[in-house]
Amino acid sequence: MASRLLHRLRHALAGDNPGEAATGPEAEQFPESSELEDDDAEGLSSRLSGTLSFTSAEDEEDDDEEDDGEVGPDPLPSGDGASGEDADRSLPPDGQRGSQPLARQLQDFWKKSRNTLVPQRLLFEVTSANVVKDPPSKYVLYTLAVMGPGPPDCQPAQISRRYSDFERLHRNLQRQFRGSMAAISFPRKRLRRNFTAETIARRSRAFEQFLSHLQAVPELRLAPDLQDFFVLPELQRAQSLTCTGLYHEALALWANAWQLQTQLGTPLGPDRPLLTLAGLAVCHQELEDPGEARACCERALQLLGDKNPHPLLAPFLEAHVRLSWRLGLDKRQSEARLQALQEAGLTPTPPPSLKELLIKEVLD
Repeated sequence: MASRLLHRLRHALAGDNPGEAATGPEAEQFPESSELEDDDAEGLSSRLSGTLSFTSAEDEEDDDEEDDGEVGPDPLPSGDGASGEDADRSLPPDGQRGSQPLARQLQDFWKKSRNTLVPQRLLFEVTSANVVKDPPSKYVLYTLAVMGPGPPDCQPAQISRRYSDFERLHRNLQRQFRGSMAAISFPRKRLRRNFTAETIARRSRAFEQFLSHLQAVPELRLAPDLQDFFVLPELQRAQSLTCTGLYHEALALWANAWQLQTQLGTPLGPDRPLLTLAGLAVCHQELEDPGEARACCERALQLLGDKNPHPLLAPFLEAHVRLSWRLGLDKRQSEARLQALQEAGLTPTPPPSLKELLIKEVLD
């Protein structure tokens, strides 16, 4: 359907302005390295045709008035609340997550190209692009699958972002890394025709290339702004759902955030991975899965090691002791470590729970 729409659109444009098809302002909206050839755009539209949502001809006439999300920057979601744009940014339902064939396709591509690419390079695939109407604004929400080296049966992590999120990332990185960003192209803003099949297809490809280029430069790959782009909205949304008791929904987001951090690495330190493990442990406990909750606590204690006491150390030890007792497993080592912390006055008796710390944590 998308390819037929694109074909008709090209003929309509050619009929209206046959002499300006290659030189008009519309042809200059994308830098050369971010452009798609006609065949590529056609193929991408066809590949996304099952999930792309396009506006009708009547909607396209109002692009100028409605596309405020594409013309100006907007803040990242604060994480408090369960409606509006935050809900659109959250992880899609399980039925819309990357399928096994997609995971295998990305894995095969990575295996074929890993000898010529930067080690541990991630792959990005726009799997859906949906026009979201949230009056008075209207925007396109792009869902990307993020795949790194790993088992072929591993499902890719997913993120959903809009143009303004990508544009904000590009602007922040340009300020901090002007030299490294000079050769990296980004699709320009447009005042009209943001919701056509061709524009969505071109931008989908451009965003895939943009993130791939960032990942290929070590200085940019480790930038805090890039890490925030991938992980922070998911953590904020997961925290909000956990605090409101929606544990099933929160668990999927915590798991997705953990998978993203595993693939991206943890250049900013262990705090966010530990917070993610705390969220996973809390949700598993509330959903009556003590075995998985205990496994999350053990993973966190391995990350903490024998370093100076971390604010989450005592809560993880306390949860590990309680879950081990419930499962009839050995808890002596965790009990001894927790008692030593309490005797040294490094944590109150009893220590705060993981859920209490999770609610109080400020994610920014």
